This record gives sequence, C-alpha cells and structure tokens, in this order.
Amino acid sequence: MLDVLFVHNNFPAQFGNLARYLMAQPGVRVRAIATSTAASIEGVETQRYKIAANDVSAHAFARRFDQECRRAEQVIYAANAFRAQGFDPALIYVHPGWGEALPLRSLFPRAVIVVYAEFYYQPRGADVGFDPEFDRFGVDGEIRIALRNASTLLALADADEIITPTKWQRDGFPKRMRAGMRVIHDGVDTDALTPTEKSDEEIVTYVARNLEPYRGFHSFMRALPKILLARPKAQIHIVGGDSVSYGNPPRHHATWREAMIAELAGKLDMSRISFHGSLPYDRYIALLRRSRVHVYLTYPFVLSWSMLEAMALGLPVIGSDTAPVREVIENNENGLLAPFGDHAAIADKLIDVLAAPARYKSMRDAARRTVVERYDLRRVALPAQQALIAERFPDFRSVQDRSMNGFSSPPRVNSEAPSASA
Repeated sequence: MLDVLFVHNNFPAQFGNLARYLMAQPGVRVRAIATSTAASIEGVETQRYKIAANDVSAHAFARRFDQECRRAEQVIYAANAFRAQGFDPALIYVHPGWGEALPLRSLFPRAVIVVYAEFYYQPRGADVGFDPEFDRFGVDGEIRIALRNASTLLALADADEIITPTKWQRDGFPKRMRAGMRVIHDGVDTDALTPTEKSDEEIVTYVARNLEPYRGFHSFMRALPKILLARPKAQIHIVGGDSVSYGNPPRHHATWREAMIAELAGKLDMSRISFHGSLPYDRYIALLRRSRVHVYLTYPFVLSWSMLEAMALGLPVIGSDTAPVREVIENNENGLLAPFGDHAAIADKLIDVLAAPARYKSMRDAARRTVVERYDLRRVALPAQQALIAERFPDFRSVQDRSMNGFSSPPRVNSEAPSASA
C-alpha cells in the first residue's frame, strides 16, 4: 500500500489531476490537508484547518512568516489526526508558499517529500517593478518581498524532489537550486479540450481569476475603444472576479473593473461588453469554444492555465510579450505577441484576427499542437509524475501500464491556477 498525502491550503488546486490519477491506482491511498474553505475531491479524505488571525504586533518583516508558522501549527494537528487513524504517508506533495511544509519532515521523517516550487519572489527582475504605471517599493518593501521566500527555502531544504510547472518559473529560483528541479506542468486535458467549428460571431475573450493589472486588465480595457470602433459587430466577453489576487487594489475605486470603466467613460459601448464574473468551468469552456480570439496578458509571473486551455481549443491567442508567455508562444507561429502595455498594438492584432480569421488557420493548428506535445495531461504531465514516483517506489511501475485506464479529469472550479501570493 502506497499512502500519499497532499498538503495545499487550496487543495486540490495544482494537485487535482495527480490526486485523481493516484486514486485510480490499485494499492494507493490518497488523503489531503487543506483549509476549511478549500474545495474537495470525492473519495479523498481531507483534514481541514482554519487560519488564525495575523499577529499585528509582529515586526512588519516577520508578519508573513508569523502567519505561515500559525498555518504550520494547524498542519501538525491535521497530520496527527491522520496518524491516529494509522495513515503514515510514504509520499507527500506540498505547496510551500503558505508555510504548510514547515513541520512535514519532523512529522514524517521517512516520507519522500515532493515540493511544488511555484514561484520565487524577487524585488526586481520579475513582477515587482515591471509595470511603470505603479510605484516601486522602497527598501523596506523589497526586504518584505525577499522574506516571502523564507518558508519556501526551508521547504526546499527538506525536499527529496522539487517540481515546477515551467522553465521560466524554475529559472526564477537561485541558480544553485535549479539543477535538482524537474519541470512538470500540471497538465492540460487536450482529449476533452478539442477545437470546434466557429460561427460568424466576432467574440473576443479575456480570462483571469480576478480582473487586475497583474493580468493586464488595464491594458486590455484600454485597447477596447479602438477594437469596438473598428469592428462594429465585435462582442467582448470578460471572465474574472473583482477581488485582488496579486498586487494592490485601486486607490480611488472599489475594484479595478470600476476603475477602468470610470477611466474610459464615454469611450466604450457597454452594451457590447459582458462581465461574467467567475464562471463554473464548464461555462467558461463553452464560452471559449465560441470565441474567435483570446487575449492573455500577464506580468512576468505564474503562467495561467487559461492561456494553455485556449490554445488547446485552437484559439489564436494574443499574449503579452513577457517571459512566461514567450516560453509557450512563438510570435506569428502559434500565437501573437504584443508589448504588455501597448494597448494600441494589442488592439491592432486583435482587429486583424477578427477581420480575417481564415488567415490564422495554421496558427490555430500550431497552438493546439504546442499544448498537445508539451503540456498534455495523459501523454506528458502524468507520465512525468509516474516516472518520478517509480524512481522512489519501484513497485509503482507495475501499475504504470494501466495509468490511464478509467482516468478522467473532472472540470475545475477556477479558470486560473492559484499562486503562493494569493
């Protein structure tokens, strides 16, 4: 019996497909530790914990780590509840970004711990200071950013294996750590996400977990007046919530949606712009299937699932010319790139796709081919996880040939991966 434990405050999150796959294997038991508000997977017993309040008396530099230590304490209680039931995991997958990995080596000294290294915070050279529209942090702010890595660094010191979803995310970590990292993406179910014939609708889609500058919402909105003027039949569909996942809220408005609508007052035909909020996964995919062109903009930050899903559906994607996007999209080959803040360039490319969709047939085919060849769930992502586990647990090889029998990837709730900064 191989006992596997997943530890992630928002489980299943990035571990969902792997957890479901392991559940389908004979001789494997899967359990999880998550917060009380996280989703669930049927059949996975989950110990849940509540997050304690921040200690505002702690030094500003230490407040995040203080909160992470409080989470770690809750993980101890949850893990001991499993141990009392006789569950002693031999394999643990953990996201280190919230402090939940801190007690795992002491709790389970013989376990193989696999750390999901999603992002290494940097005061310069990545997301921080990228957008000139927003102020840089001072020295104190830079120190607080660097200290966000404390729990991750401690988790990496305890790790037996380290995985990360993209090469760009791997290369954000200090050089001495990269050699031991395996790049294994979470995987995209390209068998379920297949292209469909398009109608004559000129539908433009933009998707983010929340509508905010980190995902280029301000640049996209500023491109809309030119698009709507040039393409009178175009309909704009925007998916995303009004909270803030990354960065800061606007100064003078409750949400970034309100801020951008106010900035562009009188320049937008609001009857042609639909704000859907956060959609269930099936409705989100149904909308992408109708789309003629998809827009994905991001700071140099964690790459969203939504861009790859759009490409798997054969959509031409207009992406920001930023490093995480360039890892996937080669301009004019399998997608189009535009400078992140150049809303006129974004508009021009989008207008051209709307006006001449047939011209982009080979690009749509190349987009899907890229995802199938590099990010496919069954043919790339899960086999890589299989290989990792089999190296540590040779008996696991006996079920590899049956790895996909009966496996299915249920719809996700969110259209974008959660991040350590959420």
